[in-house]
Amino acid sequence: MRNTAMNPVQRGKLAIAAAAIGVGLLSVTGCGFVNAQQTTHQYSASDGIKADLGQLQLRNILIVASGENEPGRVIGAVFNQSGTDATLTVSGANGAQTEIPVKANSETLLNDTTDAAILSTAGVIPGGLTPVTIRSGSDSATINVPVVDGTLAEYTKYLPTTPTPTATPTSTSTSTESAAAGH
Repeated sequence: MRNTAMNPVQRGKLAIAAAAIGVGLLSVTGCGFVNAQQTTHQYSASDGIKADLGQLQLRNILIVASGENEPGRVIGAVFNQSGTDATLTVSGANGAQTEIPVKANSETLLNDTTDAAILSTAGVIPGGLTPVTIRSGSDSATINVPVVDGTLAEYTKYLPTTPTPTATPTSTSTSTESAAAGH
C-alpha cells in the first residue's frame, strides 16, 4: 500500500501555490477594495443639480442667463409627492426671488410650456455656481445652482430677454399751430 501523506516539500509547494493564488485574487479585486465604486454614488448626470426639500424633489435645476447681473431663468423639474399644492420660492443674489406653484401629486416642468421663473439677477457669470435658497412652507435649504448661457443651443431659447424701451409719441407743435395760438 502506498503512503498518501505529503512530505514537507510537497506541503511547502502547496502553500506557495495557495499564497500565489491568494495574491493574484487580491490584485484583481484590489481596485474595488481601495477605490469606491462609482455605481454606489448618486449624482446628477446632467447640467443641472438635484435637491430634495420635504415633499418636493427638484431635478436638473439650473439658471440660464447671459451675464452675472442679467436676469436668470430657472429651468428643470419640480415633483410634489404630497397631497397638497405647494409653492416653491427660489431666492438668489441681491434679493432676486421667484415663486413656482406645484400642484399636489404632480410635476411642474420649468420649460417653454410653463410661465417663466425669472430671477432679476443670475448672481454669477455663466459657468459658475450661485447659491440660492429654496423654500416651501417651513422647509428651506441653500443649494449651489449652475448658471449657463446660450452658448449651447438647447439653452438659447431660455435666455430671458430684457424688454426694449418703446418710444412714446410726443406732441410737437408746428409753426402754424404756434402762430394760430398767438393770433
